[in-house]
Amino acid sequence: MEYIYAALLIYKSGKEITEETVTAVLNAAGADVNEARVKALISALEGVNIEEAIAKAAFAAPAAAAAPAAATAAAPEAAAAAPAPEEEDHSEEEGMAGLGALFG
Repeated sequence: MEYIYAALLIYKSGKEITEETVTAVLNAAGADVNEARVKALISALEGVNIEEAIAKAAFAAPAAAAAPAAATAAAPEAAAAAPAPEEEDHSEEEGMAGLGALFG
């Protein structure tokens, strides 16, 4: 993750993201630098519009966070409104009868 943070820091400072700049930022932060990871990062970022990627991530994150919150708020209301389901008594043979179709 620190490699991505280094790239974002370099991007925000207006500098070109290169192996040397990423390595320099990581060294300055006191991180152990894995040259293979640095090369992979630079390769992965080639041709990527970082501003567009940030905008997409910023748009997706609030929507993803809002969905569980809405579901959590609706759950108590739904639980209170729904009657408790009655348990049906099924024999083991009835349950196994449907399995025959799987192996048919």
